[in-house]
Amino acid sequence: MLKKKAQNDFISRLISSPENRLSTFKVIPTNKQGFILLGLSKHIREEIIHKLTNQELLQLIVYLDPDETTDLLQKIDSSRRKDILQKLSAEVKGKVEYLLRFNPRTAAGIMSLNYIQAEKNITFGSLSKLIRKHESRTGKVPSILVVEDGFLIGKLPTHTLAIAKKSEKILKYVRKIPHIKYDQDEGDIVNVFKKNPHNKIVVLDKDNSIMGVIYSDDVLRLTEHNPSEELSDFAGVGEEDVFDSMAVKVKSRYKWLIINLATAFLAAYVVSLFEPTIAAFTLLAVYMPIVAGMGGNAATQTLAVVVRGLALKEIELKTARKVIINEMAAGAINGIINGIIVAIVAVLWNKSPLLGFVTAVAMVVNLIVAGFFGALIPLIMKRLGKDPAASATIFITTATDVFGFLTFLGLATIMLR
Repeated sequence: MLKKKAQNDFISRLISSPENRLSTFKVIPTNKQGFILLGLSKHIREEIIHKLTNQELLQLIVYLDPDETTDLLQKIDSSRRKDILQKLSAEVKGKVEYLLRFNPRTAAGIMSLNYIQAEKNITFGSLSKLIRKHESRTGKVPSILVVEDGFLIGKLPTHTLAIAKKSEKILKYVRKIPHIKYDQDEGDIVNVFKKNPHNKIVVLDKDNSIMGVIYSDDVLRLTEHNPSEELSDFAGVGEEDVFDSMAVKVKSRYKWLIINLATAFLAAYVVSLFEPTIAAFTLLAVYMPIVAGMGGNAATQTLAVVVRGLALKEIELKTARKVIINEMAAGAINGIINGIIVAIVAVLWNKSPLLGFVTAVAMVVNLIVAGFFGALIPLIMKRLGKDPAASATIFITTATDVFGFLTFLGLATIMLR
């Protein structure tokens, strides 16, 4: 058995040594290779799978559940997948083919088939036979879902098997269990688990028949992987890993940087409109980055909160009015606080009360703008089907830069000339 420390050591070596990745992976005991693959990032996992032969994949798949096998087979091309499926046992093949039909980012794509259905009036003696039959076939202890006429009414805690008599019916021991529709996404799944920690979720079909079970381990993988993926998207680097080659890094970043460059020229154009004012009052150039930087930072804070709300299904565009107003109000208050500070600095350092006033007002306006666009743009991107974390930052930064410079330099032109 591969100990946790050794497993983490292998994962660390696989991440940090791309040139030895395949040879390192092949040293891992076969019965642990699949589990380690599932613990790696999508990019590294796909790289290793691509370099393994079909026979090597078959050898490690033997030790995985059908849902875990499905996770791996989703990452290979259809011809390889078909060849591997043909060599699996009939039962495993049927389950994997069934799971492969579903979107991997939905409840049906994440669920496990490790469960049995028991009618509510069955006795514990009869139930034990069903469990032994499932165990002998799969090697796994199943979840026990209790049904009435085929429809879910609850679960049976496994500890009741030890305390109840064989002749006793299971109905009085049935407990509620949360459920979710097969096509609901990862955010919905995480939300249900937050409300029902240490539980399972039953996946239901359109007609409310049982399709599968989602275990806490599956959700843990979601919550472990999603933050890093969202952070990568947030920065515009997608599935890039820290040890990727230069070519991979350039490919994953250059498009976003070109778009950023275009929006930067827009901000530069706004500044150019006030060139005479800047030439007359060179101190403005010192305070311009402060106004723009504060707006950008405030917008990033708002964006982080809204993206989290979108991921957890807490908000959407049509119900976001209160969120936008709150963010703008928070921006106004923070703008006043920071505006007073920068005004005091301008008075003490530059002996210019007017400059302090102009900078303070521009700060307030820009933080209100940051709250407005930081909340609105990710909601619009979500409605348009775009990733709000990856796409919103460019437009939000442009808005805070343009409105920040416009307010600051416009007021300076009016008041300082």
